[in-house]
Amino acid sequence: MFRNYFRIALRNIWRNKSFSAITIFGLAIGMATCLLITLFVADELSYDRYNKKADRVFRVDADFYVNGNAFRERFSPSQLGTVLMQDFPQVENYVRFAYQGNILVKKGTTTLVEHNASFADSSLFDVFTLPMIAGDPKTALRNPHSIVISERMALKYFNSVDVLGKTLITDNIASYQVTGVIKDVPDQAHLHFDFIRAMSEHEDSRAANWMADNYTTYVLMRPGSTAEQLNGYLKTATRKYMESSLKKMTGSTIADVEKSGGRFRYTAIALPDIHLHSTLPAEVEPSGNIQYVYIFMAAAVIILLIACVNFMNLSTARSAGRSKEVGVRKVLGSQRSSLMFQFLTESTLTSFFALLLAVGIALVLLPFLNQLSDKHITLKAAYLVWLIPFLVVTATVIGLLAGSYPAFFLSGFEPVKVLKGKLTTGFKGSWLRNSLVVFQFTAAILLIVGTLVINNQLNFIRNKKLGYNKEQMLVLGNTQSLWIHAKSFKNEVLALPGVEAGTMTASLPTENSTSTNIYSKDAARSNGQVTGIKDWYVDCDYIPTLGMEMVSGRNFSPQMPTDTNGLLMNETAARLLGMRDIENKILYDDNNGMRPLKVLGIVKDFNAGSLRNAIPPIIFRLGEYSRNMVFRVRTNNLPALIAQIKSRYEAQDGMTGQPFVYSFMDDDFNRLYVAEQRTGSIFISFAVLAVLIASLGVFGLITYAAEQRTREIGIRKVLGASVSGIVALLSKDFLKLVLLAIVIATPLAWFMMNRWLQDFAYRVQISWTVFVLAAIIAVVITMLTVSFRAIRAAIANPVISLKAE
Repeated sequence: MFRNYFRIALRNIWRNKSFSAITIFGLAIGMATCLLITLFVADELSYDRYNKKADRVFRVDADFYVNGNAFRERFSPSQLGTVLMQDFPQVENYVRFAYQGNILVKKGTTTLVEHNASFADSSLFDVFTLPMIAGDPKTALRNPHSIVISERMALKYFNSVDVLGKTLITDNIASYQVTGVIKDVPDQAHLHFDFIRAMSEHEDSRAANWMADNYTTYVLMRPGSTAEQLNGYLKTATRKYMESSLKKMTGSTIADVEKSGGRFRYTAIALPDIHLHSTLPAEVEPSGNIQYVYIFMAAAVIILLIACVNFMNLSTARSAGRSKEVGVRKVLGSQRSSLMFQFLTESTLTSFFALLLAVGIALVLLPFLNQLSDKHITLKAAYLVWLIPFLVVTATVIGLLAGSYPAFFLSGFEPVKVLKGKLTTGFKGSWLRNSLVVFQFTAAILLIVGTLVINNQLNFIRNKKLGYNKEQMLVLGNTQSLWIHAKSFKNEVLALPGVEAGTMTASLPTENSTSTNIYSKDAARSNGQVTGIKDWYVDCDYIPTLGMEMVSGRNFSPQMPTDTNGLLMNETAARLLGMRDIENKILYDDNNGMRPLKVLGIVKDFNAGSLRNAIPPIIFRLGEYSRNMVFRVRTNNLPALIAQIKSRYEAQDGMTGQPFVYSFMDDDFNRLYVAEQRTGSIFISFAVLAVLIASLGVFGLITYAAEQRTREIGIRKVLGASVSGIVALLSKDFLKLVLLAIVIATPLAWFMMNRWLQDFAYRVQISWTVFVLAAIIAVVITMLTVSFRAIRAAIANPVISLKAE
């Protein structure tokens, strides 16, 4: 019996090649999109799962709000892990990291800039799963000047993993002995380890300075422990070990801070949650966003539902052509259940054909998805264990669900009416089918509006007046290697034609700075007079080079040696400190024994870091820190100018073989919004796919409507109806459905995108033009699709139409 159903299903699919092709292609696109997004989501959710103890590892983050200023950072005091192990039995172990970032490594006569370097405790290998290829994890980081490197770094620098005892020179001055080689950390990790140096060489790591958050601490809890327990321990430890230091530094107890609406606490975040759920401004590596994962999952479901709706609509569109078949089979004794099983077999078979095509499409599009998302997603063997059953079940469910309505619809035809030609169920009579069309275009419009809003926000970010000039700004890194020659190098570059200004600094507005210092408005550090403020060390040329503006007072001056005892602040800091004017205003610096610092001027607010965050309070201190240099350039031959700067850089004493690292500030700024740019690109792809699939659905319905009204169209043509009149007749019903979809989608889209924009402190207002443009796109696409099939029906020979009836 089933074999017969299967053969008839294949025969019907083959007989209606064009319809079957459209059905299978539309469904395959939806399934391929769902498959790609499933792989993307699986990749995002698998971060840090390579750690065997991932569910028991937590990072400790600082979360302060003191005297009107907020700090949320991934840092904690040096001894926090020690006291947690000492006081709370549920804490099994901990590991600290320090100075995470880049490193200079010498290879032969050349020095290279490498990433993913850190100092770490020897307990690292007890907390994180980092299998060793060579070396002993118990002793590898025990002694000062020990270094553990990754497999790929061992091959890069020594062409072998048998490197124990060999030496690496880092940062031009430090010599480290290789004591271990670990396997490369998987891509799905929020931290990657290529160079791990022993924490034991840092005296500060053994000091109990409770108000200095300089270390990133990960805590390993015993089995059965929870984040709530750890948060309770952190609260107890904070009051026991830090409150006296807080009182001494700020004049306030934790209770005082909480009474004034503030907070002084450390919180735990589970290791697997860091990538998607951490909202800290300065992670070591770019984070994901759980909201985007939810958005992509919703988009996958919506697109798959649109494809299923198309399947149902296209199957129904074929019903007029198969109505006599159903009538004859019923007259010959076929039961309705047999007919339903036949149609469900066809739909399920079609679904599996679509699945095979979808897998091929997904494999072709996977590199494109990797390019958009900056990932390296592959069909891993571990994925296949759950992916193959998932695909089979999905195809079966889609086949049964998408074929259920046509099966009930077709098998319910009354044979007498069918054979007499009185099948009257038409386009207008199906509220379900019309509802599905409305759903399709509502979903498509949502994606179109989402794409437009994301694009508008990115344009707003790119074009917003930031309060500083990021154009034509050449940023040089690794300039700390110049040592005492930094200032002379800067002057040499300034003498080059095309270089207008330059500055040396440790702080750039395109970075998420985490350096914070404690300042007080009085030397006694009275309650409410002390707060932590970001401090930037700059030279006298910083403000004019970056095109910042002074609101009041003056900039640092090289002619004023006493300016080392002065400071500048931005408008936000001035408001926070209640300084409406700067006359005779003094701040006290806690790091220098409450030394008084004269307020010299107020800098107009500028956006520091990402526009997701409000402008932070900033204090500028005078200091020629040469970690970066920035030059404002204006030339018609930029490559030649960069080559000249590079030659002077390499000509400095001791700079032979040193890496010349440069970038442009506008590019650095754009890198702050890589996640949004990727989301925008993926959204555009989703919107295009949704509109394409919805158009196929409209094509199916207009085909159905034209078939149902063949005689009517023929009679109207005989009576003189024009082609345009017939096209309008067939189009108006679809236009009404699209207009209804616009009415439904508009408030939904506004609500959803307004929620997305809340992540940005500075954002666009959603304009009504976005919804008008989305509506126009939907209407135009609908009319083009409908007109193509309607014109074909309208120009058909009425004699043939009437004979066919």
